[in-house]
Parts: sequence; C-alpha cells; structure tokens
Amino acid sequence: MNSSQIKHFDYIFTGSGLASLMTVYKMILSGKFSDKSILLLDQNAKKTNDRTWCFWEKEESIWNSIISKNWDSALFANESFKRNMALKPYKYNQIRGIDFYNFVFEAIAKHPNITFLNEKVTDINELETHVFVGTEENRYTANYLFNSIYTKAFAERQTKYPVLQQHFIGWFVKTETEVFDSETTTFMDFSVEQKGNTRFMYVLPISKTEALIEYTLFSEKLLSNDEYENEIQIYLQKLGSQQYEIIEKEQGSIPMTCYPFWKKNTKRVLNIGTAGGWTKASTGYTFKNSDKKSSQLVEFLQSVASDSLSMKTFHKKSRFWFYDLLLLNILYRHNELGNSIFSSLFKKGNPQLIFKFLDQETNMIEDLKVILKCPKIPFIKALFRVISN
Repeated sequence: MNSSQIKHFDYIFTGSGLASLMTVYKMILSGKFSDKSILLLDQNAKKTNDRTWCFWEKEESIWNSIISKNWDSALFANESFKRNMALKPYKYNQIRGIDFYNFVFEAIAKHPNITFLNEKVTDINELETHVFVGTEENRYTANYLFNSIYTKAFAERQTKYPVLQQHFIGWFVKTETEVFDSETTTFMDFSVEQKGNTRFMYVLPISKTEALIEYTLFSEKLLSNDEYENEIQIYLQKLGSQQYEIIEKEQGSIPMTCYPFWKKNTKRVLNIGTAGGWTKASTGYTFKNSDKKSSQLVEFLQSVASDSLSMKTFHKKSRFWFYDLLLLNILYRHNELGNSIFSSLFKKGNPQLIFKFLDQETNMIEDLKVILKCPKIPFIKALFRVISN
C-alpha cells in the first residue's frame, strides 16, 4: 500500500474498552469535536456481555439510563463479624458491559466523523508530525493517538513497583430458594478460607433468587478455574442453596500496580485506561476512575491549542497514588494481611468517608481519619521501605 492510500485521522483510539468509549462519548457530548475525524480500532467487536462494572455515586450521572441495578446498603463480613452499612447519600450502581457498549455505539452511529473498525492493531510508530498505526488489514495515521492496549511486560519486567492482580471468576446464578437479600450488596466477605492470600466473595444480588457471585483475590498468582468455581459452590451451600442454575459466567484479571505508566506518554501518544494507570491501584476499581479521567482528558484537549498540544503534560500525580503504593507494598510482601487491613477499615469506619477516600476526594484530615483505622505497624514498615527504595 502506498502512502497516498493511508487514511489520516485527527485522533485514533487503539483499543475501544471503557476508557476509550467514555472519552469518545464525552467528546460527542461536548459538541466541540464534530469537525475532528476520530477512529476507534479494536479486534473485539464489543457485542457480548463480557464484564460488569460497579461504582458508587451520590448524584445521577450521564450513565444513569444504563444502570441495571443499584443498592443503598452493603455488607462487609469476615470470619468473626458482619456489618450492614447504609450507604446514603451514595448508591452502589451496576452496569452490564453489553448495555454500556450498546449505549455508546448507538451515540457514535449518529456521528459520521467517528469510525469504528473491528481490526487488530499490530504496530504503533510515532513520527515527528504524526503517529502511524498498522493493523492486520490496513495502515492509518493520526495527529494524536490514545492507546488503551495494555502491555503486561511494562509493569511485570521491573521490580521497583509491586504488581498484584485482582483476579476472579463470577457466576450469575438463579437459585430455587430465596437466599439473597436483593437490597444489600456484599461488598467483601472475608469469611472464606484465606489460604495465605487476600480472598473474598463479592455478591451483586438482583433479586432474592438471582445474583452475580464472584470469588475474588488480590494476589500475585492466578488460580486454576476449578479453584474459583469450587469456592463459589461452597459459598452457595453456605447461603442455603443446594439447587441453582448458572446463567452466565465472567472472568477477569485486573493489574493492581502503581507502576508509572504515564512515563510512556509522549508528545503525540497518550496511554489511557489500564494501560495509562487509570485503574485504582489499591482496589482494582476502574469505572469511576475512568469516568473522572476521561472528563479531564476531554477538557484538556479543548484547553490546549492543537499546535502546542503535548500528551506528556496530561498526567498529574496525587498523594493517593502514594497511599495506594503503601498498601500494595504490604500486600505484595504479606498477602495474608488483606483481611485484617480491610476489616479494620470497615469494622467501625464511616462508609461514606471510605467511599469519598477511595474516590480521592478527601482532604488531608479526612485522609488521616481513614488511614488511622488501619493496622499501624505494617504501614509504618511499608513507609520506610518505599522511602528507602
């Protein structure tokens, strides 16, 4: 193919997951990008319900119409106590992957300046005046590129920043008997055997007989599928369900690391989503962080003249990155401490303040109120390790 046949775009998104689709949708809402040509490239056509996102929110958001269920209360439990927490003014919201994809692609279809192509990206090469993108089928160029294709090797081939995974298998089940409280989500249930790790059950009940149950670990190594699924079976029996139907399954592994992905950003290439460090490192929560970052990105693109735009200047590091680093430092060395850390936080802590802290919206005094609920010695040791690294 010669250069005259290479199609040029103002912006190309390599990967069209959560971060890319949120950003493009907000570009549409802003009304400021209708004169820009935008290309989304992904080998996945986004036609299946491949994941579930949850987030807490006080007010209604632009995603309200696709929230499939929300809860006003949450349960935290371990082997010795249970705590039902009223979440107001927050609600804990659930969005199914397929509903999100359909919602955004419906909006994209109304804008001829935006193109989605189901192609696998094979090559990205930044030049002085543009970025070159190759797929298995075609070649493209762009003024600026937003990359959300995660490269595991960047984080895993270094030793300065710990890398854990939030890994899970989830079953969406329908039980014969009523075993779920449909008004309360189980945020973390550490009563399952820990086996030297941070392991818990996460339950999103849709009705008294339907729920998504996920066996989740924050640890370094993944398990065999049988291990996750056996634990879900044991948990269902503990809830009192002997007979149930598995409607859907989902599986995931989300990197938890403070590795500075933003250092890979260049003048014309910005890494976004998990590839850009947009996942909340200490919890693996992605939706809320990506919601905030995508809004900041759309504002950033509008605020800087295109001839002086450099993607290197987008990222801003905060003190919450450092807090996350301390927690991951502890869990990397002593993965069995997860239960006691999260239990001490939720046993008596104010859930609204914890949510505000995890949303990175607290002031320094509020930070201390949350942090001082945690076991002191592991965090003091982690502080010294991080400072001396």
